Amino acid sequence: MLAGAAMTETSATPDPVLAGYRASIDNIDAALIHILAERFRITQAVGAYKAERSLPASDPGREERQIARLRALAVDAQLDPEFSEKFLRFIIQEVIRHHEQAQAKA
Repeated sequence: MLAGAAMTETSATPDPVLAGYRASIDNIDAALIHILAERFRITQAVGAYKAERSLPASDPGREERQIARLRALAVDAQLDPEFSEKFLRFIIQEVIRHHEQAQAKA
């Protein structure tokens, strides 16, 4: 059975069901990129604002509240909350890095 599945992947005749799934995944990936770009545009404005007012680059209390909130949303959405936390912590680290860069320029 696996050999047949592999052959479907590489055969000259595309699998329309698989192609449909992949098109949906491609659309979702594009939306994620646009959403992340918008999020970073906003957080860069926050970083500039913080730098102008000599506010700290990070807010650990808010970060932990956001993580808890998004973990709960992940559970409601049937998404692994551990994955969602790792993803959010990665984004937060990048935002803090941007904020620190903004402070260095101020």
